[in-house]
Amino acid sequence: MQQNRHYRISIFLLGLIIVVFGISGCQPKKKNSVIDEKFRIDELLFEDKFDSGMNNWLVEVAPDSTVHIGIQNEKLVIDTDRGATVWLNRELSGNVLIRYKRRVVMEDGPNDRLSDMNQFWMASDPRNPDLFTRSGAFAEYDSLLMYYAGIGGNYNETTRFRKYTGDGNRVLVHDLTDEAHLLKPNHTYLIEIVVKDGQTNVFVDEEEFFSFMDDNPLTRGYFGIRTTWSRHEIDDVEVYRLK
Repeated sequence: MQQNRHYRISIFLLGLIIVVFGISGCQPKKKNSVIDEKFRIDELLFEDKFDSGMNNWLVEVAPDSTVHIGIQNEKLVIDTDRGATVWLNRELSGNVLIRYKRRVVMEDGPNDRLSDMNQFWMASDPRNPDLFTRSGAFAEYDSLLMYYAGIGGNYNETTRFRKYTGDGNRVLVHDLTDEAHLLKPNHTYLIEIVVKDGQTNVFVDEEEFFSFMDDNPLTRGYFGIRTTWSRHEIDDVEVYRLK
């Protein structure tokens, strides 16, 4: 009897192991992201899940704005009736990936407008080592040296990539107007910006929107989240070093 009991327990355990490993083996492998396939991520340099205030950020807002910029439900909220830029307060350099989530809120708020999911990166001021001297009005950034992507600008009619050359010139590199490259209301986008070996790329929900090989690449500078007259939620900001 005792031997039969041990035999039955052994058969049961063997069957359980087969079931567990069989189920595990049937699980689909996690799909690598486009970034994982194209680039080699080295180390995490920075992350902010907005669960401990805004110590990592500097805010510039246009004069006479009605604006709220702060943390709500562990997300950075930019709710403004005029221009606003929120800068990460540390300089980035070399080959990097900037990754974050962003939603344009459309819930009948006073500033809810489907437009201007904008960002600056590798930004510097060739005339002033202190970048953070502007009011938030868009034209004041014309003198910067930086890359710019504006998704769903001009009342969600254009999506553009520019290089600002530091002398007031804003070189238009890409201009997209088809619906697939414009904004959807209340959709949480994954934005990924790559700077690597003279080239910069912008991916939106893992689709490459922009790619630019720069003859005079910008290799260091600041990252800024930009909008005007709209309400945006930002979350899960990460910066990685790329190999």
